[in-house]
Amino acid sequence: MKEKLLELLERNDRGYTSEELVQLLNIQGSAQYTKLIRQLNALEDELEIARDERDRYHLAKDLGYFQGTLRVNPKGFGFVDLEDVSYYVAREHLHLGMDQDVVIARILPDARRESACEVVRILEHRNKRFVGVVKKDRKRFYFLPDKDLAGRKVVVSNYAEFPLVHDSKVLVEIDSYGRELQGHITQVLGYKYDPGIDILSLLVENDIYTEFAPETLEELREVPSALDDSMISEDRHDLRSLLTITIDGEDARDFDDAISIQKQKDGYRLWVHIADVSYYVRPGTALDQEAYRRGTSVYVTDRVVPMLPQVLSNGICSLNPKEDRFAISAQMDIGKDGAIRSYQLYPSVINSDERMTYTKVNHILAGDEALMKQYSHLLAMIAWMQECSGWIRRRRHDLGAIDFDTKESRILVDEQGEPTDVVLRERGESERIIEDFMICANECVAAHLKWLEVPALYRVHEQPEPKKVRTFARIAKTLGYSFVANINNVHANQFQKLLEEAKGKENYDVLSSYMLRSMQKARYDAHCLGHFGLGLSDYLHFTSPIRRYPDLVVHRMLRRYVFEGCSDERQLAKDGRWVEQAAADSSVRERCAQEAERAVDDMKKAQYMERYVGNTYEGRISGITRFGLFVELENTIEGLVHISSLKDDRYQYHEEALCLIGEHTANVYRMGDAVKVRCVGANRWKRQIDFELIEGGKRRRKRAVDSEKNEVRRKPRGHRQRRRAARGKGKR
Repeated sequence: MKEKLLELLERNDRGYTSEELVQLLNIQGSAQYTKLIRQLNALEDELEIARDERDRYHLAKDLGYFQGTLRVNPKGFGFVDLEDVSYYVAREHLHLGMDQDVVIARILPDARRESACEVVRILEHRNKRFVGVVKKDRKRFYFLPDKDLAGRKVVVSNYAEFPLVHDSKVLVEIDSYGRELQGHITQVLGYKYDPGIDILSLLVENDIYTEFAPETLEELREVPSALDDSMISEDRHDLRSLLTITIDGEDARDFDDAISIQKQKDGYRLWVHIADVSYYVRPGTALDQEAYRRGTSVYVTDRVVPMLPQVLSNGICSLNPKEDRFAISAQMDIGKDGAIRSYQLYPSVINSDERMTYTKVNHILAGDEALMKQYSHLLAMIAWMQECSGWIRRRRHDLGAIDFDTKESRILVDEQGEPTDVVLRERGESERIIEDFMICANECVAAHLKWLEVPALYRVHEQPEPKKVRTFARIAKTLGYSFVANINNVHANQFQKLLEEAKGKENYDVLSSYMLRSMQKARYDAHCLGHFGLGLSDYLHFTSPIRRYPDLVVHRMLRRYVFEGCSDERQLAKDGRWVEQAAADSSVRERCAQEAERAVDDMKKAQYMERYVGNTYEGRISGITRFGLFVELENTIEGLVHISSLKDDRYQYHEEALCLIGEHTANVYRMGDAVKVRCVGANRWKRQIDFELIEGGKRRRKRAVDSEKNEVRRKPRGHRQRRRAARGKGKR
């Protein structure tokens, strides 16, 4: 009956009354009628169908019901996000919905605001625990969560179980939801104002594990502190005499990749050596379970939360200089066309000759005489690396790889964790060289495992969804660019060419940022589906097993099916099922890490700006919404100019043109516009920065053009037409 009901409603957008459904379905007798009513009620409960004001049944989606993720702004309103659009939710229409909840919402057709909706039902509470502070009022404790819950209280049941003081920072697990949330304390993090507690709070809130389990630490007793010759098996290639270097940032402590290169008659032989973590972290051990649970290392301002204990990550697994280390090496012969002509993959033992940094290599490439003299034995090698990476990069460019070249910031902090500056992270030639070599090795291993048809975790970046391509094309047009593409089959080189056209122009960063947002999120998958952004059909992560669990899985599969030659069909099937789940879990853990890193960055930037409230800055409009516009400064700090602070006119948000237009002055604020702002507020706890536009700044003050011009003038023209029509009625 369910299928028949849904089929009937799918074919008729007018809907049906229950009496009409009885006739259409030929319902006879009270038993069948009761069954129909029960089915209708069940479908209503599941929100597959809904009734209109005339009690006619429709498909729920036809009456504006949809499922999405709720985002709640600290100011009290929210948005329900779908893949290509967001719907505004006023505070009074949240109906107990909280940030990140999965909800059923209904579009409000008679709302004053376009694209407005209300929350109808909460399907899943994503906030299952909160970090906050315990306050003491006389002899009574109460809990204030760090997240704004729009006035809702969290009632905690077990204060007496912990030694608490006023402003203790705690973690509370939620037991039940309602107008008041019921929960209990599971962990005391420390005192709110102690150094580092602010970052720890955000890590815990985002489900980042900051302490290793006792059984994991116990297993470290069996890990050797150094290699000796008795540990080196015959199947391991001895590459200790090969000139080998690592190149990393100055503050790096774990080195999981090293490079060797030799010039050949028609190209280069390139070795990418990757730390053999799988030799030490075996399946089923406590170390392995801990690494799986964490999924990835997390990097935030002044600290790293490692995937593996430091005995491994900074010790025996790290390719430290002048020390023998086990590795898995990808030996690749690279032609002048940048393609891999032949390759070998094998376990090896290496000894890194030098621990180089990106800064040193960049200075050598720039001709720094002192460094060139100090590292004279590496000059030929560095020159070969630069030429070889150039070949690899050109090949990838020809395949359509997109170089977003987005700005990244680095937050400098003092010993107390106080931010002292926010600067742009420099990306020089040496960083690009290492990136080219890592991508090359990742592609090589992916193609090999795919050809062997053995289980593996692939890094997948699928083609953008048509709706997002259409939205991006509209945004590009507002920035002055024409992006013409088949939205159902867009090619990476079309994005690439647009970025190259915009290179060097003032709104490049905005265009690049919105292009990146139009892409699907990269994820892990058990199937090799290609990487759209890199223009590659075969890709996975192989080069960072110290800090990413998927890389460790790839090493394990190489060891089992390539080096050891396993042919057990049952093991193959078992691994195939396991990597499906591991791919999903690894993607989730990666998102948790990204959210934690983003939250810490936002907090530290807001904390940095707290001391500069009142200062003026120049920036560019990086985003426009119905509640205001975002302005990004040169160092990537971003703040909100709320629409209520624009005093010179009443501004309307025009969704199609993605701009704010003044009703009387026709002033237009577009993305990419240069503006001058004053910082009027900053709050580290809310991770919020507020700007206001300064009169006489660099904003545009001309009338809108094309579609924007028509949009601005449509209202007065319609008003005159209505007045003429009214006069005509009076005459008749």
